[in-house]
Amino acid sequence: MTHDHDLVLRPTEAQKAAALAPPPGRTGGDLVVETLRGLGATTVFGLPGQHALALFDAVGRSDLRLVGLRTENNAGFAADAYGRMTGEAVPLLLSTGPGALMALPALAEAAAASAPVLAISSQVPVAGLGGGRRGHLHELRDQSASFRDVVKSVHSVRTPSQIPSVIAEAWESALSAPHGPVFVEIPADVLQAETVIPQVTGVDATPHELAPRPELTALAAHWLENATRPVIIAGGGVVRSDAAGKLKQLAERLNAPVVTTFGGKGAFPWAHPLSLQSWLEDRHMTDFLEDADVLLVVGSGLGELSSNYHTFFPTGRVVQIEADLGKLESNHAGLGIHADARLALQALLETVSERADPTAPERVRLVLADIAARLAGQDLAQEQQLLTSIRTALPARSPSFWDMTVLSYWAWSAFDPKHPNTMHSAQGAGGLGYAFPAALGACVAEPDTPVLAVSGDGGAMYSVAELATARQHDLDVTWLIVDDGGYGILREYGCTTGTQLAGPDFVALAESFGVPASTTAPESLTADLRKALATPGPSVLVLPATLRMFAPTHL
Repeated sequence: MTHDHDLVLRPTEAQKAAALAPPPGRTGGDLVVETLRGLGATTVFGLPGQHALALFDAVGRSDLRLVGLRTENNAGFAADAYGRMTGEAVPLLLSTGPGALMALPALAEAAAASAPVLAISSQVPVAGLGGGRRGHLHELRDQSASFRDVVKSVHSVRTPSQIPSVIAEAWESALSAPHGPVFVEIPADVLQAETVIPQVTGVDATPHELAPRPELTALAAHWLENATRPVIIAGGGVVRSDAAGKLKQLAERLNAPVVTTFGGKGAFPWAHPLSLQSWLEDRHMTDFLEDADVLLVVGSGLGELSSNYHTFFPTGRVVQIEADLGKLESNHAGLGIHADARLALQALLETVSERADPTAPERVRLVLADIAARLAGQDLAQEQQLLTSIRTALPARSPSFWDMTVLSYWAWSAFDPKHPNTMHSAQGAGGLGYAFPAALGACVAEPDTPVLAVSGDGGAMYSVAELATARQHDLDVTWLIVDDGGYGILREYGCTTGTQLAGPDFVALAESFGVPASTTAPESLTADLRKALATPGPSVLVLPATLRMFAPTHL
């Protein structure tokens, strides 16, 4: 009798020949590159450093495309966006110590947004590991420890023969639900040493599927189809698992209103009769959600922003579908279903019966009208008009990336993304400088699509070096910088200390990089954006404006 575990994959004749006659001069760095190519990687991000030179030399000998940015953190943001756009694991190549540590904020954002980034860092030579006392350049006592609380998993290589297996293991981790960044470290001497190990020709890293338990979806379906006022909160997990179509089917079958979280923008059609849009920072919406007798939360942990700063307290039953076990029932007790959003929604669609409710669209219309009336009394026409101008100018399929700035806070609630996976922001971890380098990563992922980045002047200063990257690679990005002379969103919180900033002439600065730039105004923004987006290559628009947030309704 033959058992599945007895089956062994036999090498092909081509694989035998390659194993017996490897090209001369191959190193551990080549083993990394061969493994990445075998797993399907075509593009890598990063920048070289002394300990990682053997890895970058190997990339140069390969057909991998290297997109080199000017700082490691920006390279991490670019890789994050590439992963969000493609759903693929994205190699981010780093050097030891300071180079690796520079990427931590970007990896924290990738972790919060479940972006599959495969960070591969060099490390000091094997003999110097573990003590932090050998005096190696860039030496840390425990480099991996700096990443362990940030990334999804940490993987260490100590010999060349471990490289293919460790990278495949990390790749699988990054792409198994919930997606996330992972960290691999390889000592410099392991990367540099010539190897007799055959070329990597057979490597597999199939992600694990996370299916729901049937007894849980059966109970959830029973509650939903018998509910009087069901409501759905759709989070980023719906977008990441490509489940927007299944969400729409379920909502229509149940006649259940849907609100999307800020990370779930685009998970449900903005103008649909059941769409509550994204007004989560509004007490009218909070009251509406609290009134639901069954609340289905899909792909969200109901964190600070999604719960109106933890002022949301559901009164009915809660069903939470979440791939991240740590977020399951972490904020609200309920029926927790540990599963990928797409698989769980499919299971509900196969189980739930149609529920008639002709009143649902009218209830949606009324709560949105209450929100509009509240805004109308706050003299915020300029802020709303700017979002309208951007939406009018931006092609429906073009991705947009938003930094932590006043206009982005508006966009979380009020911007129509048109399609799933087309609007992204740094609201996961909340770090500055995300928008522009992330937009560059999206340009690499979708080279025939114009991409928009929106920053404030404060956040823009984190990213100005990447104007050189945009020009060098001729990336089709338009960067809108809203210049209010400092950290405007912090001033909106009432802070005046350290929030007023001296800044450059952004137009002249961009032009010094060879990037076309001009100043725009609210009344000309639509036309200026259309022109910039329609012109191939990078461009910058600077909008001098001081914007206000809508009055907080969570206090």
